[in-house]
Amino acid sequence: MTPRRRTGPRWYFSLRSPYSWLAHRQLTERHPDIAAALEWRPFWEPDARGASLLAAAGGRFPYTPMSKDKHLYILADVRRLARGMGLEPGWPVDRDPVWEVPHLAYLAAADRDRGPQFIRRAYEVRWQEGRDICDRAVMDELGAELGLPSGLLAGAADDDELRARGTRALLAVDSDGVFGVPFFVNGRERFWGVDRLDAFVRSLVGDPRWAPDGGRPTTPPVGLGAGGDQGHPGGCG
Repeated sequence: MTPRRRTGPRWYFSLRSPYSWLAHRQLTERHPDIAAALEWRPFWEPDARGASLLAAAGGRFPYTPMSKDKHLYILADVRRLARGMGLEPGWPVDRDPVWEVPHLAYLAAADRDRGPQFIRRAYEVRWQEGRDICDRAVMDELGAELGLPSGLLAGAADDDELRARGTRALLAVDSDGVFGVPFFVNGRERFWGVDRLDAFVRSLVGDPRWAPDGGRPTTPPVGLGAGGDQGHPGGCG
């Protein structure tokens, strides 16, 4: 039997989810040392081709439809949390989105050492500028900003090798029992929601196995207030 791959602390994010956007801001701005040490894993709802590949690999994707009342609550909640962080959300309109477009583009950007920069700009484009990140033209613009080859990000969803890696990424979602985002994992401990980031950080402090310098992280925990991803597992669209 093939040994199970050992993995360290990790967080699952979705470019679709506004709560992932807020968690990303908290994580990278308040805990940059921790952000740099974590494994970043994307989470998205697969399209028909992605779902077929996932099923063929023996995986499944969790999905729970969101009621109108819950959707309206999330809009108000995200606005409240964002403004508390000095941010003004710009609401995107998703028309027949294909979430492989931005999430496989992330894998392509990460291959060129532009993963963190891609995620930051993709969140800004979606949640502050209100633009459609499933639009391949938007991906082309973002790629140009990051100094990446023309067409690299826009064509990521058509790349068979990236599709295969995307399937493996979604299998990790399944095997880790991820049902919503943001989702943080440290050993056997699981933390769901932006309001659990503080507890996740505390679970890491003092553990020498993962810290970049082999010692204690220098960033102290910071209280985050209330708010978690109460939408469907892919976050709020």
